[in-house]
Amino acid sequence: MLAELGFNRMILGVPDFDPAVQRAINRHQSFEMTQEVMQAARAAGFGSINVELIYGLPKQTVDSFAQTLERVLALDPDCIALYSYAYFPARFKPQRHIAATDVPGAAVKLELFMLAVQRFAAAGYVTIGLGHFAKPADELAQALRAGRLQHGMAGYSSGPAGDLLGIGVSAVSQIGPVYSQNTRSLEDYYDRLDQQQLPVARGIVLTPDDLVRRSVIMALVGPGEVTVESVAIAHLIDFARYFARELQALEVFEEAGLVQVDAASITVTPVGRYFLPAIAMVFDRYRAADAAHAEGAKII
Repeated sequence: MLAELGFNRMILGVPDFDPAVQRAINRHQSFEMTQEVMQAARAAGFGSINVELIYGLPKQTVDSFAQTLERVLALDPDCIALYSYAYFPARFKPQRHIAATDVPGAAVKLELFMLAVQRFAAAGYVTIGLGHFAKPADELAQALRAGRLQHGMAGYSSGPAGDLLGIGVSAVSQIGPVYSQNTRSLEDYYDRLDQQQLPVARGIVLTPDDLVRRSVIMALVGPGEVTVESVAIAHLIDFARYFARELQALEVFEEAGLVQVDAASITVTPVGRYFLPAIAMVFDRYRAADAAHAEGAKII
C-alpha cells in the first residue's frame, strides 16, 4: 500500500543482530525478519532501502559488531546509517535497567566506529556524512557529487528539504520557521483528533539568529560548503563580523585538515565529513546551554 501511495525510500532500524545486545536493549529482531521485510519492499518497488545501525550499545563487542556488519552487508542495503548510542539513564527511563558497566567506553566505541567505516568502504559505500553511507549509484551519493545534497528534519535528501509534516505520536513538523511536536501519548493524540484539533504538544518559532545559523549548519552537513556571500545577502549580515567567534573556533578544524576557510567560503574536506557534528556544532549557540544535547552529539 505504501508503494502504491508513492513512497519510494524505506528506513529499517536494526540496530544490532547480536542476541545478547538485543536482550540488553529489549529489542528482538531476527536477521530473517529483517531480510523478509527488505525483500518484500524491493518486490513492491521501493527504490532505496536504508538500514540503521547503532554502535556503543550495551553488551556490544568488536567481535559481535563485526558479525552484525557482515550480516548487514549481506542484505545489500542501498544506504546505511550508523549512529552513536546515547546513554542517559537519568533522562530516559527505559535505560535505567542497563548497567553502566555493560556500555562500551570511548576507546571501544572508537574501535567499533572505525571498524564499520572500514567495512563500508571496502564494500564500496560512499561516505555521505553524519554517519550515513550510500552506494555510488544511490541518489544521495549522486547528489553529494553534484553539490546538491540537502539535509533537513527528515535527514538527507537529493533535493530541497522543504516543509515537513509529521504524522503520528511524537512526530516533529517543520513549516517554514516553525517547529512543532505532536503529543507523546497515544490517548491524547486520538482525543485531539476526535475534537478536530491538531495533536500538537509544543512548538517554537525560530528567531532571525536561529534562521541564519540553520542555513549555515545545513550547508555544512549537506553539500559541505557555505558560500559567505549568499548567506550574507539572504540574511542581511556581515558574515565575518557576525560569526567572528565561530570562524576563530574553526581554526582548530582547519589545522586538522577538516575544513578549508577563506573570505569566500567554508568547505568541508572529504575527511571532515566524518566529523560533521563537531564542525556544525561550532555554529550552534544552544550547545553550551544544553550539556546533554552536546554530549549526545559527540562523534564517539
